[in-house]
Amino acid sequence: MYPVQAHSTPAQEDTTVPKKYIVTLTSQERQSLQQMVRAGRTPARTLTRARVLLKADCGQGRVGWTDEQIGEAVEVGRATIERIRQRFVEEGFETALYSRRPGRRYPHKLDGEAEAHLVAMACGSAPEGHARWSIRLLAGRLVELGVVESVSRETVRRVLKKTS
Repeated sequence: MYPVQAHSTPAQEDTTVPKKYIVTLTSQERQSLQQMVRAGRTPARTLTRARVLLKADCGQGRVGWTDEQIGEAVEVGRATIERIRQRFVEEGFETALYSRRPGRRYPHKLDGEAEAHLVAMACGSAPEGHARWSIRLLAGRLVELGVVESVSRETVRRVLKKTS
């Protein structure tokens, strides 16, 4: 038999870290969240965020729950709680509660003129040595002709699917 060694458990260690993002709800925000949770008609993700904000509230003389207590009560991870706190403090009530749209927007590689050129090529006769146009051939020809600097096969496929 091997000797058993005693290990300290996380409960024995002091893991309290001062919160960087303190949630302070106004009475109107608090009332709105309580009504939302009571009604239960909003999406589950939004209700979870509302519950986290209610438990973390330190406004009006309240002592907010620790992240561990909130995690156990609402059944979410610590990182989720921290993200909700941070979004509330930095971006506001609405953004913390509801999903936000992705911030990154990518410009389209092919404008209307380039799309028209692509469709015309695809409808035309296939290049020498080929029975028909492939997406790879069309992408390569667009670059060869200087219509675009570079284009992926997926972009070509999407444009052709959109027009069919």
